[in-house]
Amino acid sequence: MTETPIRTRFAPSPTGMFHVGGARSALFNWALAQQDPEGRMVLRVEDTDAARNRPEWTDGIIRALAWLGISDADPHFEGPYFQSSYADQHRATAERLRAQGRAYFCDCTRERVQERRDNPNLGYDGFCRDRGLEPGPGRALRFRVPEGGPTVVEDRIRGSVEFDHAAIEDFVIARADGSPLFVLANVVDDVEMGITHVIRGEEHLSNTPKQQLLWEALGLTPPTWAHLPVIVNEQRKKLSKRRDKVALESYQEEGYLAEAMVNYLMLLGWAPGDDREIMPWEEMRPLFRVEDVNSSSAFFDEKKLRAFNGEYVRALDLDDFIHRCQPWLAGDAAPWDPADFDPAVFRAVAPLAQSRVAVLSEIVPNVDFLFLAEPVEDEKSWTKAMKPGVGGEMLEAARDRFADPAQEWTAEALKAATEEAGASLGLKLGKAQAPVRVAVTGRTVGLPLFESLEVLGRDRVLARIGAALERLRAQEKDAAAE
Repeated sequence: MTETPIRTRFAPSPTGMFHVGGARSALFNWALAQQDPEGRMVLRVEDTDAARNRPEWTDGIIRALAWLGISDADPHFEGPYFQSSYADQHRATAERLRAQGRAYFCDCTRERVQERRDNPNLGYDGFCRDRGLEPGPGRALRFRVPEGGPTVVEDRIRGSVEFDHAAIEDFVIARADGSPLFVLANVVDDVEMGITHVIRGEEHLSNTPKQQLLWEALGLTPPTWAHLPVIVNEQRKKLSKRRDKVALESYQEEGYLAEAMVNYLMLLGWAPGDDREIMPWEEMRPLFRVEDVNSSSAFFDEKKLRAFNGEYVRALDLDDFIHRCQPWLAGDAAPWDPADFDPAVFRAVAPLAQSRVAVLSEIVPNVDFLFLAEPVEDEKSWTKAMKPGVGGEMLEAARDRFADPAQEWTAEALKAATEEAGASLGLKLGKAQAPVRVAVTGRTVGLPLFESLEVLGRDRVLARIGAALERLRAQEKDAAAE
């Protein structure tokens, strides 16, 4: 007998942003689907909420998945399907359950239920179970939860989870207008699409006994359930879009690499073993087992993600690094005129930058001094480096050394010249180079100074040191006049 191919599903609701938690769920589903030669991960868009049914949001989901490497370019991908396309099946299933006596109409409002129970915290009391109401205005369709006994959800991560039927009220599966609620639509869609595995966040665990009851009422075997641990921030609070940086797109725009993000997200609740963490997708995928996912909450550590990304950035070959930097060098993010950008100059400093940036957007402040007419003005850097009795004196000494026609213009020679100029003022190299760095680059940190001076060239270096000296003199004059 041939084993049924794995069919997982990823069913996000369009919200205008793609949550990192959803990305983690998608990757776990994708790993499982790819392990089966005939496996499929089905993308189903939950689009029945009119307020969220915007094509551009759906397109955003598809783009985000593609960035993670999940797309129809791989035969394991299927979709997208849209929940709204199955409206007829939703209604037919609701009617089937009613005809079988597994569902009944109810005209109770929430207020009437609360009045009868004299407690706003208690749920529906089954008042209409045996009234035999026909469909009509204000009459919702409720599922008849079996009396007595529990529903046991066999979860691949959490084991057997028991839900007492006494704690599950007869829940609504369709509104008075016939439109289904999520709990019914989700089951019908999974049935129609032949879903065999449901891997999703633990916030859906409370819905699972209701969905399992519906599967059983339809005479069908429920899919394999697996509920992933919640993702929390450093305060151990569930990630929230109102409080935390959770949009996958924001990390992409900042210059995180897709492969680093994939690697990190896969480790939120799961580990490949052998204490390895940096591991490409092709090595992680065959090792992934749903049963090995930890049920405890997973900490989304942005600092660790940043460190991961830095590892991946440094592992790129030079041409790839240069290529991936282009959106920040030639696009709207670049602060210089496109005509002032010199690819050859960037290539010369790219190896230096690659070893220092953790995210690609950091390439701009590292190299902007090369392509701007004047260095940026960073007051904090200026104040720190241009201290009285140090800044001006060191710049004058450096200018005299650098202006000497006999001064060789190489990084090594420039370092020696700066060290000698500093020594003449009683300054060690670390203190001596700070004013020069700020005068030339505008910042106290950045690429190695002497390699930067070599690439920038003698004329531009001397011009910037001269401009810095003029600024210092103007400041001194203003201070004396006060």
